[in-house]
Amino acid sequence: MPKVLKTVALVAVTAGAALVAVRLYDIQRGPPLGPWHTHVPHELSRAELRRTDWAGYIAAENAAFAEVRAEVTERLPPEARVAANRYFEGSPIYPGRFKQDWNRSYVLEPAGPPRGVVVLLHGLTDSPYSLRHVAALYRDHGFVAIGIRLPGHGTVPAGLTRVEWPDWLEATRLAVREARRRVAAPLPLHIVGYSNGGALALKYALDALDDEQGLARPDRLVLLAPMIGVTELSRFAGLLGWPAVFPPFAKAAWLGVVPEVNPFKFDSFPVNAARQSSLLTRDLQGHIVREERAGRLARLPPILSFQSVADATVSTRAVVTALYARLPANGSELVLFDLNRNIKFGPLLRDAADPLGSRLLPPAPRRFRATWIANADADTLRVVERTTEAGSADERTRPLALAYPREVFSLSHVAVPFPVTDPLYGLEPDGREDFGINLGALAVRGEHRTLVVGFDFLSRLRSNPFYPYMAERIAETIPPN
Repeated sequence: MPKVLKTVALVAVTAGAALVAVRLYDIQRGPPLGPWHTHVPHELSRAELRRTDWAGYIAAENAAFAEVRAEVTERLPPEARVAANRYFEGSPIYPGRFKQDWNRSYVLEPAGPPRGVVVLLHGLTDSPYSLRHVAALYRDHGFVAIGIRLPGHGTVPAGLTRVEWPDWLEATRLAVREARRRVAAPLPLHIVGYSNGGALALKYALDALDDEQGLARPDRLVLLAPMIGVTELSRFAGLLGWPAVFPPFAKAAWLGVVPEVNPFKFDSFPVNAARQSSLLTRDLQGHIVREERAGRLARLPPILSFQSVADATVSTRAVVTALYARLPANGSELVLFDLNRNIKFGPLLRDAADPLGSRLLPPAPRRFRATWIANADADTLRVVERTTEAGSADERTRPLALAYPREVFSLSHVAVPFPVTDPLYGLEPDGREDFGINLGALAVRGEHRTLVVGFDFLSRLRSNPFYPYMAERIAETIPPN
């Protein structure tokens, strides 16, 4: 037995050493870190977030952006002063040149007296830009829309190397306080969360079930591709960053170091961001289970979620098993965007990316409404809405005046919140705004290693051909006059 244990230990040590060697090699062969990877701008602490108000948060945010300008933009080395760098003031993608910098927090006011208020929480490495279309939808329906820039976001990617997920939650609470200051109860309060912001929206709503915390309770949650669960690998992301304690291996703190060509989203991805999202989802799932066992989930507001069946960022299955399968019958609904099952794509689809409804959803009847947006049949790109009401096993089909674009085989995680007309991400940008680049309409062909970004970066779908349907469904949750 001791000999077996020694052999196992030797194999483990050898495997660990090999993994470390591969990791260090991968680190060193990538591009060097830029100032935007190393300078961490000051953000308010959790204690400061608890004490401050919206005006104080905006003042601190303005100071953080001024710090980035002074310490990063104005100190760029010559080799970083290129068009493909959002931190170069002469670049067409420099956010400071736009009429509105959507990296910053914003408030949209309706034309008349407010009928309600909505708080919008963006995703990881993202910015308030990602939910601006949904914010405008609410504004046009008479709501005040508050889009907060979550700590560590919008400025430089280095901001995510030190932030912790409770910082994001404290900022969420601040935004809700401002929402209720502007629009008091009993007028409705909605919270919309995308990706990591979806996890924060749900976490806040669960915290608000505790009367002793005195948190304003939302009347509705709208979740877009919510981060209820992530891959198992993300749980161990922190281990990948340990070589960064040695200065020569500072790049180990990053899972990806790439050019920053997106004016409103970080392209480089720090290890800490993955670790914090994993910690958040683990806490969230445990919280859901505790509230279920205590019988308090019935006090949650109705939840309307939109989720792509194909999602390489969050776990679609966790949305079902860790959230919807545990909800009581409270009027919640899950809308799933199916793959494009047109016959021309069939032979190319991976089985692993093709979880049929019979395997993804629990058998009907269910306590929530389930809706699929799917091809009418295998010979058409047109889609239909297939709905099974809560408590029923009967499916109802409704044709939609929408179709999958011929070249699109599925939605993606990053596509869900954006219409195809979006000037930055849209397949068919409407041209009303110019952000220096369009990342959604490029149908590129050429040789490897010619562009500053990889083909995967450009081929991922970045806008939602079914956004009009999603907007219509969200609007239905807004109380009429």
